[in-house]
Amino acid sequence: MTTITIDTTQTWDKGFPQSARVAHRKVTFPNRFGITLAADLYMPKAGNQLPVIAVSGPFGAVKEQSSGLYAQKMAEQGFLTIAFDPSFTGESSGFPRDIASPDINTEDFQAAVDFLTTQPNVDPDRIGIIGICGWGGMALNAAAIDTRIKATVTSTMYDMTRLNAFGYNDEMDADARYAMRESLNAQRTADYQNGTYAKAGGVVDPLPADAPQFIQDYHAYYKTPRGYHQRSVNSNQGWNMTSALSFANARLLQFTSEIRNAVLMVHGEKAHSLYFSQDAYKQLTGDNKELMLIPGASHTDLYDRVDVIPFEKMTAFFKKYLA
Repeated sequence: MTTITIDTTQTWDKGFPQSARVAHRKVTFPNRFGITLAADLYMPKAGNQLPVIAVSGPFGAVKEQSSGLYAQKMAEQGFLTIAFDPSFTGESSGFPRDIASPDINTEDFQAAVDFLTTQPNVDPDRIGIIGICGWGGMALNAAAIDTRIKATVTSTMYDMTRLNAFGYNDEMDADARYAMRESLNAQRTADYQNGTYAKAGGVVDPLPADAPQFIQDYHAYYKTPRGYHQRSVNSNQGWNMTSALSFANARLLQFTSEIRNAVLMVHGEKAHSLYFSQDAYKQLTGDNKELMLIPGASHTDLYDRVDVIPFEKMTAFFKKYLA
């Protein structure tokens, strides 16, 4: 299997302090689209035949942000974990840069599972995943297709296909979608003629005076020392503008009702995005599914606030279903 050689930063450049309780190293692995993914591996300093967890998200973040924090915290609880950069972003390969795809990004989770099954100190029958924000939707999609995933946690989930096709709170109608398609396909023409790829701009900065609270929350995370990272899509120039086309034309979560393994969905009670988790949860079946609401929490509180993120609940969930 071919893996493209990529350079990864070996120094600690995360947005959170390194834990002395776990070992850390960089790893790479290929997906089935020929893209090499870069990841941080966090390993308990003792133990064999360990349960494992792959983590990614938020949508537009890198492994040095929320996903790395989650992965390190779960490694402290005895799980071998990886936090990976999705295809075309961060330290992972793929060109053009900063694009996303519901199909390729679902495959990214499956490629992480491939990698984890081959590690000498893990139990390949005890694999879980965590998806944060837009990667919560990818995680559910992966759980629906990949029966090797025994337990799935979503945190502050977005369904990026629903958002791009219908807008926030499903306010976009067919005429608005057609206008969006016209605009983005015109952009494709311009990109090809220019030999470059226009970016959508990332999180707005500076903030307009009338910015909604959730935009203020995104700015407070991505554009300040709290969460900024030089490789983060959202912290900088944003996604390749035409990425929205594939998400508006394909749907995630079509087979979530067929997920037989365990799912824990976590969302902030005050999050603008709560309806994504509530509606996705309604489609799940079986007595091993749970929706946990965090009182008073916003969407981005679950990115990095260790006093809000329910790591104890997640630990108990994974220990139960990866036993």
